[in-house]
Amino acid sequence: MSRELTERQQEIYDFIATTIREKGYPPTIREIMDQFEIASTNGVRTTLAALEKKGHIRRRPMLSRGIELTEQVERSVSNASSADIREVPLIGRVAAGEPILAIENVDETLSVDSSFAPAGDAFALQVEGDSMVNVGILDGDYVLARHQTTANQGEIIVAIVDGEATVKRYYVDGNGVQLVAENDDYAPILVEPNQELRIAGKIVSLMRRF
Repeated sequence: MSRELTERQQEIYDFIATTIREKGYPPTIREIMDQFEIASTNGVRTTLAALEKKGHIRRRPMLSRGIELTEQVERSVSNASSADIREVPLIGRVAAGEPILAIENVDETLSVDSSFAPAGDAFALQVEGDSMVNVGILDGDYVLARHQTTANQGEIIVAIVDGEATVKRYYVDGNGVQLVAENDDYAPILVEPNQELRIAGKIVSLMRRF
């Protein structure tokens, strides 16, 4: 990373990038405060403002997880050696809203930095809708998922309900399976006993094209 960053700016930038890579969404200001034991939100905001001014991040107002890596960083990824690039199958589109049909055929491949791609059998989907905006997954984003058929409580998954795909948090309780949005405008989806539910994968990271 550029020498123009101070040590603390570099630490916070690295934490943001690692969180996006490992969880698929950026940290909140509170999570940055807790990670670095910063006493006030102003301390974090000052550092984020400096990172944004220097071209390393972009902030989206009114979103708790509105920190994005910028085109400058994406260009550095695209200029990486081919050994660091992985081709991931791009399989249709998936809803972050009401479930929509996912085309489970490979449309094309998506070139991603190997550090952002999940290990093992992976695939990518393009998101439609706004039900996951509170974790920074926006309409038009590409989510990278690891193929798996099970999930833990609260994980963000690609769920197939009666042949239609959606990205949601996964919960199981006494009432059965609930697929929960990260947007208060959307009610949880309760999977009925007569519905077919299949877990296609766990979301591990996302990409955004500007």
